Amino acid sequence: MTIIAAADGSALGNPGPAGWAWYVDEDCWAAGGWPESTNNRGELTAVLELLRATADAGEDLLIQADSQYVINSLTKWMKGWKRRGWRKADGKPVLNADLMRELDEVLRGRAVRFEWVRGHVGHPLNEAADARARAAATAYQRGAAVPAGPGWTRAGAAASGPTPLDPAAGAAPNPRAEPAPPVLF
Repeated sequence: MTIIAAADGSALGNPGPAGWAWYVDEDCWAAGGWPESTNNRGELTAVLELLRATADAGEDLLIQADSQYVINSLTKWMKGWKRRGWRKADGKPVLNADLMRELDEVLRGRAVRFEWVRGHVGHPLNEAADARARAAATAYQRGAAVPAGPGWTRAGAAASGPTPLDPAAGAAPNPRAEPAPPVLF
């Protein structure tokens, strides 16, 4: 069986408040973000977090993404970048090399395929991932709690690595959020 998931990123201002999300279904998704980052970092992080979450799932993975930058980076360009010491063909350093190295590591030995889907045209999984990535970026922009999702809820959950949220908590705290007023009885 193959897990089918969408991964997407969002940046409000690019750079600006940014978010990432991966989405399988309403019961299995995760999101997060930063006070300031770029859309490409959001897109890459969504794929990275999906790969981490499904590391022990024991199934092939089909990642649908609307970012040709992400897909080409991971399927066409990475091999040459590694061979050149994480430099592009023009000799300049690879952008987002920290994420690229992590992605290279978590992709090793995995059966993963990528499928490009056109963004913002009603593709159900892509739209769901996009909405959650944008909600995370918006939460950072507003200083509100980030809707982080339930995470990986299927058998074979990842045994290690960061988790976007304790499922009991409901939403990830945003360090920029104003503290809640004291409760008076």
